[in-house]
Amino acid sequence: MTTQPEQVLENNLVSQLIALGHKPITIKTEDDLLSNLKTQLEKHNKTTFTTPEFNRILLHLSKGNIFDKAKTLRDKYVLQKDNGDKAYIEFINQDFWCQNQFQVTNQVTINGKRENRYDVTVLINGLPLVQIELKRRGIELKEAFNQIQRYQKESFAFNNALFNYVQIFVISNGVDTKYYANSQKQSFKFTSFWSDEKNKKITQLEPFANIFLEPCHIAKMITKYVVLHESDKTLMVLRPYQFYAVESIIDRVKNSDKNGYIWHTTGSGKTLTSFKASQILTHNPKIKKVVFVVDRQDLDDQTVREFQAFDKESIDGTEDTKTLVKQFLDNSRPLLVTTIQKLNSAISKAKFKKQIEALKGEKIVFIFDECHRSQFGDTHRRIVNFFTNHQLFGFTGTPIFVKNAISKKSIKQTTANLFHECLHQYVITDAIRDENVLKFSIEYYNVFKNKEGIEDVKVEDINKQEVYESNEYLNSITNYIIANHNRKTHHRAFTAMFCVSSVDILIKYYELLKAKKEAGVHRLNIATIFSYAPNPEDKEATGEIPEEDFPDQPMAAEPRAAYGIMPHKDKLDEYITDYNLQFGSKHSAKDGKTFLSYKKDISQRVKNKQIDILLVVNMFLTGFDSKTLNTLYVDKNLNYHGLIQAYSRTNRILNEKKSQGNILAFRNLKQNTDDAIALFSDKNAQETIIIAPYEEQIKKFNEAYKVLMSIAPTVDSVNDLVTENDELEFAKAFREIMRLKNILSSFVEFTFDDTYMKDQEFADYTSKYLDLYDKIKTNSQKESVSILDEIDFELELIHRDEINVAYIMKLLAKLKDAKPKDQAKQKKQIIDLIAGESELRSKRVLIEKFIQNNLLKITDNDNVEDEFKTYWKEETKNALADLSTTEALKQEKVENIINDFLFTGRMATEDEVIAALEKRPSVLHRESISTRVTQKIKDFIQTFINGMDN
Repeated sequence: MTTQPEQVLENNLVSQLIALGHKPITIKTEDDLLSNLKTQLEKHNKTTFTTPEFNRILLHLSKGNIFDKAKTLRDKYVLQKDNGDKAYIEFINQDFWCQNQFQVTNQVTINGKRENRYDVTVLINGLPLVQIELKRRGIELKEAFNQIQRYQKESFAFNNALFNYVQIFVISNGVDTKYYANSQKQSFKFTSFWSDEKNKKITQLEPFANIFLEPCHIAKMITKYVVLHESDKTLMVLRPYQFYAVESIIDRVKNSDKNGYIWHTTGSGKTLTSFKASQILTHNPKIKKVVFVVDRQDLDDQTVREFQAFDKESIDGTEDTKTLVKQFLDNSRPLLVTTIQKLNSAISKAKFKKQIEALKGEKIVFIFDECHRSQFGDTHRRIVNFFTNHQLFGFTGTPIFVKNAISKKSIKQTTANLFHECLHQYVITDAIRDENVLKFSIEYYNVFKNKEGIEDVKVEDINKQEVYESNEYLNSITNYIIANHNRKTHHRAFTAMFCVSSVDILIKYYELLKAKKEAGVHRLNIATIFSYAPNPEDKEATGEIPEEDFPDQPMAAEPRAAYGIMPHKDKLDEYITDYNLQFGSKHSAKDGKTFLSYKKDISQRVKNKQIDILLVVNMFLTGFDSKTLNTLYVDKNLNYHGLIQAYSRTNRILNEKKSQGNILAFRNLKQNTDDAIALFSDKNAQETIIIAPYEEQIKKFNEAYKVLMSIAPTVDSVNDLVTENDELEFAKAFREIMRLKNILSSFVEFTFDDTYMKDQEFADYTSKYLDLYDKIKTNSQKESVSILDEIDFELELIHRDEINVAYIMKLLAKLKDAKPKDQAKQKKQIIDLIAGESELRSKRVLIEKFIQNNLLKITDNDNVEDEFKTYWKEETKNALADLSTTEALKQEKVENIINDFLFTGRMATEDEVIAALEKRPSVLHRESISTRVTQKIKDFIQTFINGMDN
């Protein structure tokens, strides 16, 4: 049986969409698109437009970028008619989404930088709102994604840029089908499969199209479930489990007065889901208020920021109970975000209670974030007693079942007790299978070495409190972390958190790390945050996760002695002073407001990778999301939901280099981990949640190496690859080697000696791989289209932060001092190192020239860096002058373009590039000249500026 050709796939899909209710239309050119748009908008608005009137509409539609156009789509346009009247033109019916005009076409051709022909387009009211790109079966799905990326650069934004109205892209090779929202910055990692309510993926194109592309459903997704993220100016579309969760809440409110909860695993985007549910519910005329409740002030602020990012007009946070009461009484505020503490105060204190008495019988919907934290206790009872027409919904990543339940007055409080039915669930195994979160790599470190005459003791068998507090134990762990932190975080490309059993132990660890840094043992940036106990008996003030206040709560199984046994404020003040010195800040912990400011700043610096290790007891182990955090060091006992919550700080998706969340446990957590996984997924979920052990990863690597050898048995044989297909196979094979090596690199025991491949061999193949990338990059600037254009080389797997210009300077100083017989070898090592580092390759020729012509003439080693800077400055000046002369550019304007790019990250527009030319080109040559000059400016920046601040 032959592979299904792409054309057959396309024809079948078009026929299927027509059968679903999309009307066929032939559109081959931009003129066809505009003619059809006029007809469809007239039909949708039940009117007709004169040519000048339609031109005014078209001018309005042509303005702005992708985000602006998404807003335009959802707004009505006030058209000034030729006769002076005003007409309100609607581009899509959002209230009755089935009542739009649906069409399908294929092979639309648009001329931009290149002529591009798109596969299948779904039009709604004449605007292209869904674009579908197909590849034949057997081709990587990512190639369809990369093809759309190319269209966005080459043609979507040209002419009237109507294809920038696309809201949702669909990519498929027949077997696998995914969708994602249109935005200017896209990543394949954020594409999604569709699924049914039970989270069973629907991957085949035909069943996917039957459900997802059915006219009413796709219109509903666009009008209700595409979110305009105001902060990032980008579009987001809900994943299927988010869609089903919101739909289930809306249905429950519409058809029942019962409560319910959503079990969506940590890291699955509960904030977006809860926002969308809250937003849609506010449009229900029967609902007076929707109140989103969190359990901590910092989460209150965080949620307000995130909600405002989705819709900046939707919400104000409540600074205090007085403000909350005021907003309860404000009819223009349908959606509130507040804390459980403020809400409790509003309904329990007489002065506030009296003010909101009038709302007692009104329909109020409460949505609780992480409902297992905030709902156990008297507050729940007060809410349901005060608001007689309430409806409660909870979101949780780790529900409370009988097995991990809190005993309150001899009653086991579970999530189901308080919220009744689980309306939708999406557990950690679902999220990992869908690649929405990462797997975990869990290693257990045996602190206690085998001493003479004493049987070796495994870490799983040790549980002695006095041992955990011994200096020998703490020092051993500290040394181990210092020795392995670079490996775990890919040379500090990511950050880590270190959670410990008590504030007293945290203080000891902090002092050890600080002393070792001052002694020159490491250069890691450390910081800490914890709540101190103003009164040692005030356990709640110690910052423990609320569940731990219950004597038999099986979350963090620390003994009571772990709680505040001494005032810790002096130490916290000292550590904040260290922090201020390190970062030039002015934080303190003199009151709650200043402490919260410190906490927010730490949070941001962790996300920005300015802090290497953050020491905590309980703070930040729940509710803190940072994609740049990939490692958790654990020296405390964790159970059930506390364990999963803590581990989940590490497994947010970021890029190819972040392949898993690393857990390094110094406690006996093996059984606890197994129990938690079984409780929150199932007992057979180990292989899904935890990556394969080191030995299995080595086997995978060796198998991938065999595949590489079958394609290119020697490094030199890469030069002999004849066809583009051969080069494509090599690129895919070595990319798989890189992916597996990236995973192996995080294992403490990894060495190339355990594989079939030698270290130098990997470096040499890396250079060939980058040579191929450079070749494709050069060819792609020409008119020819290559099958290699769409492959993702995933260069972040090669880039190493520690191999930078500063590092090369050190090697050059050593080379200068080397004996003549060693210089050739050292020079080759430096050049090979540069050739294998994606960020430095563009500088290779210039550095080699410096070695050849300048290095050996330097008399003092200390002057190597200064001489290099002088050399680089001169080369930069010459290169800029050469670029300006060759392309007939005004050098001052080129410098402005470069400076603007460095400041804003935005490359100059075509008009700005043309304005930099000495002579304005003809219309015929304008585009090609602009494209060529822009690429040369980018190459100049990459070679002479990027990375030079190191």
